[in-house]
Amino acid sequence: MHLTTSMASQTTIERPVETFGIGLHTAVPSRIRLIPAPPDTGIVFRRVDLDNFEIEAHGRNVARVSYATSLMKKGVLLSTTEHLLAALYACGIDNVYVDIDAIEVPILDGSSQPFVEMLEEAGLRRQRRRRRYLKVLRALEISDGDRYIGVYPSNEFSVHCLVDYSHPMIGRQEIEMAVNRETFSRRLARARTFGFAEELEKLRAVDLIRGGSLDNAIVLTRTGVMNSELRYSDEFGRHKTLDLIGDLALIGRPLLARVEAHKAGHALHTQLVARLLADKSLWTQTTVVMPRQESVPAGLSAISA
Repeated sequence: MHLTTSMASQTTIERPVETFGIGLHTAVPSRIRLIPAPPDTGIVFRRVDLDNFEIEAHGRNVARVSYATSLMKKGVLLSTTEHLLAALYACGIDNVYVDIDAIEVPILDGSSQPFVEMLEEAGLRRQRRRRRYLKVLRALEISDGDRYIGVYPSNEFSVHCLVDYSHPMIGRQEIEMAVNRETFSRRLARARTFGFAEELEKLRAVDLIRGGSLDNAIVLTRTGVMNSELRYSDEFGRHKTLDLIGDLALIGRPLLARVEAHKAGHALHTQLVARLLADKSLWTQTTVVMPRQESVPAGLSAISA
């Protein structure tokens, strides 16, 4: 079965799915359950440990963005949302409830792959409501020293992400791609988060990375990696691209634009989201359907609802 790259109908999942793990920064155990949601709901987190308090995955709820992207609403915090949001956004899920019983989304293996597998198990349901895209009309650029991010008009969602580290295992890496469920699953989903061994104790001293291990992150020494092997030679650039897509999900609408990020991070990503949403002269909403075709991965189906 084939669907257009930008489907005309909104989507949710066909059936609930759940998983369990610990938080990367807090080490707190948590369970998340993805549940189908009605049209025009968006991606909504529900803290089931706090009477189902709802936190919408939207730029207005961004709390802090140092080593992860956290959301906050009325003092209720939710941390490390980007890997799950990247999978939901790239796989074209418009409407879903994410029930969670703790302060942080579980890190699982440090990538988005477990979340993609959850979505394959859940299936895809097309809904009887037109999908509304945010189509960029004029460029917006933000820079901070040698760090830079920009968004530009385009008829599809694509990214160009560059990272440049002095570390011999990383160096300069660039990822450029149109973003859809097939390209995300094939090129980015398995790329893991990473950190530097020399920084770990400093981070733990400020209550970060308490749940980090070689099972859920790449740990770099001064000259190599502590893990047995990388999943890709450019896994670091791929993971930064994954993070970028997860942060762009906070726009709250499927994006029709080209995004370029050079040595950027969560702070610049979310600044772009905030400034783009604040200036309505930069974009319009449209229900346009793109003509290019892609196949749905195994386990996903298009079911009218």
